[in-house]
Amino acid sequence: MTLPELTEQIRTKVTHADNINATVKIVTDQGIVYIDTTQSPAVVSNDDKPADCDLQISLDNLVKMGTGDLNPMMAVMSGKLKIKGDMGIAMKMGKIMG
Repeated sequence: MTLPELTEQIRTKVTHADNINATVKIVTDQGIVYIDTTQSPAVVSNDDKPADCDLQISLDNLVKMGTGDLNPMMAVMSGKLKIKGDMGIAMKMGKIMG
């Protein structure tokens, strides 16, 4: 999966993620996906902006999490997913993305 394909897939999933009301930056080895859920509908882009929560993960592992082949908690514990910022936002994102 390419970064533009992933960006579009995330855009579809978070369109009505109003309950998060925050910004999230997913930093992958192939680029950035920036999600702004403070707007309705949520805005998803590949801009590198400051966010309330940064998630660092490889594109392959992000795809595995999306398909259910990688448990988000195991990804954090094994160092495949690194979280900076608000952990509560990361948990809400996990529910939407999963």
